[in-house]
Amino acid sequence: MSKILIRGAKVLGGEPQDVLIDGEFIAAVGTDLGAEGAEIVEADGKILLPGLVDLHTHLREPGREDSETVLTGTRAAASGGYTAVFAMANTFPVADTAGVVEQVYRLGKESGYCDVQPIGAVTVGLEGRKLAELGAMHESAAGVTVFSDDGKCVDDAVIMRRALEYVKAFGGVVAQHAQEPRLTEGAQMNEGVVSAELGLGGWPAVAEESIIARDVLLAEHVGSRVHICHLSTAGSVEIVRWAKSRGIDVTAEVTPHHLLLTDEMVRTYNPVYKVNPPLRTERDVMALREALADGTIDIVATDHAPHPHEDKDCEWAAAAMGMVGLETALSVVQQTMVETGLLTWADVADRMSFKPAQIGRATGHGRPVSAGEPANLTLVDSAYRGEVDPAGFASRSRNTPYEGRELPGRVTHTFLRGRATLVDGKLA
Repeated sequence: MSKILIRGAKVLGGEPQDVLIDGEFIAAVGTDLGAEGAEIVEADGKILLPGLVDLHTHLREPGREDSETVLTGTRAAASGGYTAVFAMANTFPVADTAGVVEQVYRLGKESGYCDVQPIGAVTVGLEGRKLAELGAMHESAAGVTVFSDDGKCVDDAVIMRRALEYVKAFGGVVAQHAQEPRLTEGAQMNEGVVSAELGLGGWPAVAEESIIARDVLLAEHVGSRVHICHLSTAGSVEIVRWAKSRGIDVTAEVTPHHLLLTDEMVRTYNPVYKVNPPLRTERDVMALREALADGTIDIVATDHAPHPHEDKDCEWAAAAMGMVGLETALSVVQQTMVETGLLTWADVADRMSFKPAQIGRATGHGRPVSAGEPANLTLVDSAYRGEVDPAGFASRSRNTPYEGRELPGRVTHTFLRGRATLVDGKLA
């Protein structure tokens, strides 16, 4: 079993310490540690975090391997500091049976760059009419605990209630894509001043907020857990804040792009800014940042949504919705939350590792950086500044909204159970 000594790292942003990895576990954390025969990693004051966990990733396999595969997606994850990702169910075929989720799970095991936990569909074919095999997916080798029709909303209240009741039996959670379909027919961007000026179909905030309001009440009624995917409006924040004050078991996520970008970007008509839910207003962005800081929003999730070149290099109306995010997420969080003073690095560990692992029941991830814990770790050079160049991405797709933008921070090393998956910024 190999030994690795990370020397002089700021654990969760604190004072520099040494961290000794022995095999798959952390053997010791302290100062002036020695380890004969250990490989030395000079951290030089870099930030050491527990391996990041993404509760919302699209890996596209099976069915859309032209966009991403489990292998390329997990390589992108390792490059971004992630040691575990939850793979959404909107594949082809849909991950609505034990067979499909086990296929994705095994592909993750084979890739070796991070752990892959499949998310099961709530309804058969994501069609919203009949519950999928929730129990069978949970009992499968994949051990599914999170279920979502992401990409589509479970808009039928009776189906949503039944799903919440069903997953309660084994401590699962339904992750809702909050989008009232009738209110967003033909929508192309956030409904507001910019959409009116550009003449593009508007996507009103109430389409998200009405579903969240309904679902937190349903969760309270049945005593189950509900998770809100990619929350994007100030009004949604207030509903979740109210629900939590009432004791409802609700958690919520925000994407990095909703913490930084606004609907003003759509004035360029560049389809790279077309995403679901759409980029909102500056007021919404500020409300999301404050909510992530005060804990109303529990976690950051990437909603990594890769698309091939031809699905984005076209006119706005025909373009696919989505952005890649695994390789830039931590940098965006550093810029929007750490450098603004809203979060400490310990808070970042909470929002991007501890809590997503807790919500998704990711065993062995989101653990303290201390002796005896699994050596799932991420080393970050927070002093780094550089322009985003998608040509260097490990992802198969390049649809990033940050091309040419300077972002802070760079992941230099990622360790999965003591094995380096990223070394000096390069995949191992």
